Amino acid sequence: MQRYTLTDTRDRNSEVFEQAAIEPVVVTQRSQPSHVIMSADAYQRLLKRLEELEDMLLGQAAETALNSSHLVGTETFTSTLQRLANGEA
Repeated sequence: MQRYTLTDTRDRNSEVFEQAAIEPVVVTQRSQPSHVIMSADAYQRLLKRLEELEDMLLGQAAETALNSSHLVGTETFTSTLQRLANGEA
């Protein structure tokens, strides 16, 4: 990842944006990272990947919660469904 100072970004903006089309560019101010410049396409891919990872984590959390839970009355519910399926009242 290329790094440019804030002054470089102003003075060489064409170069900075050309580089940002290839990969994200870090802009520094007082030797510290202050901004990242990236293409809109790369930003959209990043957001989509973040959403996929969030969905995956939520799915794992739901599965863990389901596996560690026990529904009260499950046996009664199941036997009632079986009776109804067999035509019993």
